[in-house]
Amino acid sequence: MKVQLIAHTPNPERVVAAAAKLCYSPVGVDELMEGLTDEKAADFVRMLAGMGHESPTEHASFTFAIEGVSRSLLAQITRHRIASYSVQSQRYVKLEQFEYVTPPEIAADPQAVAAYEEMMESQAKAYEKLTEILKEKHYKNLVQAGESEKAAARKAEKMAIEDARFVLPNACDTKMVVTMNARSLHNFFAHRCCNRAQWEIRALAEEMFRLVYRVSPALFETAGPACCHGPCPEGRMSCGQAAQMREKYAKLKGQEG
Repeated sequence: MKVQLIAHTPNPERVVAAAAKLCYSPVGVDELMEGLTDEKAADFVRMLAGMGHESPTEHASFTFAIEGVSRSLLAQITRHRIASYSVQSQRYVKLEQFEYVTPPEIAADPQAVAAYEEMMESQAKAYEKLTEILKEKHYKNLVQAGESEKAAARKAEKMAIEDARFVLPNACDTKMVVTMNARSLHNFFAHRCCNRAQWEIRALAEEMFRLVYRVSPALFETAGPACCHGPCPEGRMSCGQAAQMREKYAKLKGQEG
């Protein structure tokens, strides 16, 4: 897994503070920004968090480049709907001997990993075989319809992989660019940094948290799993490790700071 924070709102804490102050100020934005130092902005953002006033944080956005994650993770992260996603297309990108993600529990068991790799190889061969069969059929039809051989070959492959991709597994890796505002990130971290989140998306959420906390510690001071800032919301399904999670995130913030 590779995660990069490739862009974000400049001076996110000042932007959030200015947006909140503007709601109750008779002066304009220029005057607000002039007197808003980084320290004052951070203090004001912390005050907003304490009041539960979340809407101004939607003015700060963060964009991540994510690689080496599974299509299974893609299905989970896109459930977070207040976000923007651009994902590598299996419809238009032919996957030559596709890369795949191996769950740690499988990787730790020699017998399991051997079976897993065999299955991945089998599905890769099925994908290639289907692609070739469909490509040949589409090529013939396109040439008969008057396409040049070069154009027919190009179009035939695109048409073939559109259907051949149906045999690709959830383990198949993908790449994406994801943009979320700070409010959505708080929600994302509360759910996906939790110990009960699936291991892959939890690892992604933790890395995304580290990256944004470096940029804007005041804005994400209260971010993280829900148990770090209140009771565990999981009830009887709780992992029972709230104290350890609070300690983990306290250390993480200290290291990043």
